[in-house]
Amino acid sequence: MRSELVKNAAISTLIGATLVFGVITLAPGWGEEGARREPGAAERALAAGAAGAPAALVDLTALIDDREQWVRAHPRDEESWAVLGSAYVERGSRLAEAAYYRKAESALRRSLELLPGEKGNVNAVVGLAALANARHDYARARTLGESAMKQQPQRWTAYPALIDAYSGLGDYKAMSKAMDKLTELHPGAQTLSRAAGVYRERGWREDAAAAAYDAVGSAQAPQEKAAARQRLGDLAWEWGEPAEALKEYDAALRLAPDHDPLLASRARALAALGRTDEAFRDYQAALDRVWRPEYALAAGELYQSRGLDGDAATQYEQLRTKVARAGADDVVDEVVLGLFEADHGDPEAAVRRLKAEWARGHLNVYTADALGWALYRAGRPEEALPYARRASEQGLRSALFTYHRGEIERALDQDGPARRHLAEALRINPYFSPLLAPAARQALEALGEPPPGGPKDVTGPEGEAPTEPETETATETEVGPETEVGPEVEVGPPATAPTLSPTPQQSRAGASATAPTPTSTGAVE
Repeated sequence: MRSELVKNAAISTLIGATLVFGVITLAPGWGEEGARREPGAAERALAAGAAGAPAALVDLTALIDDREQWVRAHPRDEESWAVLGSAYVERGSRLAEAAYYRKAESALRRSLELLPGEKGNVNAVVGLAALANARHDYARARTLGESAMKQQPQRWTAYPALIDAYSGLGDYKAMSKAMDKLTELHPGAQTLSRAAGVYRERGWREDAAAAAYDAVGSAQAPQEKAAARQRLGDLAWEWGEPAEALKEYDAALRLAPDHDPLLASRARALAALGRTDEAFRDYQAALDRVWRPEYALAAGELYQSRGLDGDAATQYEQLRTKVARAGADDVVDEVVLGLFEADHGDPEAAVRRLKAEWARGHLNVYTADALGWALYRAGRPEEALPYARRASEQGLRSALFTYHRGEIERALDQDGPARRHLAEALRINPYFSPLLAPAARQALEALGEPPPGGPKDVTGPEGEAPTEPETETATETEVGPETEVGPEVEVGPPATAPTLSPTPQQSRAGASATAPTPTSTGAVE
């Protein structure tokens, strides 16, 4: 399953989107004559956002209702328009409802009409930056976030949006600097959870774990503690510890039962532990709450791995249908859909989709990995390898990325590197996919032992922690002529697979082609 994709969705909806609320510390209408004096749901949502913590969905809904009523009576209140627009962004992200993004843009622009950003309305500018991130327009989010930061550099609220924008653009050096500044300006549980994610992408396992544990210890509100628990669960999952991950997800769900990505995360862990029926139940529950393509792909590939091809086909067909019906305002995750197309549809179409994403400047490791895999599935492993190297050499220890690289190297008859990376993928997380983990084992078996007289450690010492991918720095030439390599890169995540038709390389490879070719999937970033 594309477990890393689902994980990213979870973190962005529970942590990332909620931080946009920090743009407002107090909204008009409270504390005045006739206003509610006891803190209710709307006040709780506002207070959570001001602290940078997630708001419960019911509280978020109450805040939206309250501010809609307020601006009808006070249409020139720019601050309340900014609160309302930011709340719309979060609701749209949490519930995958693109219609709220249109509402958010209208509200935020109304706020800026009343008080331009250059005259001090940084709240609305930060809200627009968060909206751009939600729409995957990372370049615009960067521009808006940097504008807000320059106006008020000591105000913490611009930095979460900048961190997300830099990550989406693959500018990991800038992302790390923004994270350092956020830590300085706004220490706390949410910042620690976000720092754990940044450290993970840098490959700093111990630092990521320490930050995540500290986040759990310092969290106050239930939603805030749930976000920290989820981060711990994601780290445990990626390190091949599904039982520990399940424990954290269960704890998080007790605190935030309305958060659908947690269900998908738990489904992934349950599947790894052999509790398949429970995994199917949780995937379906997640899809019933909020339909997301990464959930459908993960569920479909789990069905396929268990030989339930009809159920898998149902999930895939729903995914195709919903994507085909997507409107102009809907946000399409090109990485998820590119991997889906590569493994379950037309690999050349996947290449076109992902090259367009790369050309937009989204030079992050997720896009690099997906584009490399699509090129491989399209029968172009020579073009694929530089992207696979770029994805796997930025610090993030991803079983998926490493597996993809190993299969690409195997197609190029680079048996030594292929053997090393396939084995490393299984050492990082032997459960990383119900389809691809078995495929990795079959590929290793097909490669056999290294020839006598060669290096003794081409697969790494048995039982050792996975080693970092060999450092063959990707240059612009290696990455390909279409690549406009941006600032220094330092991070990455995604995926899963069913038994697919062989690629051209597999057909030529004879016996070694018997290993099923991976697909892409996700389960709860």
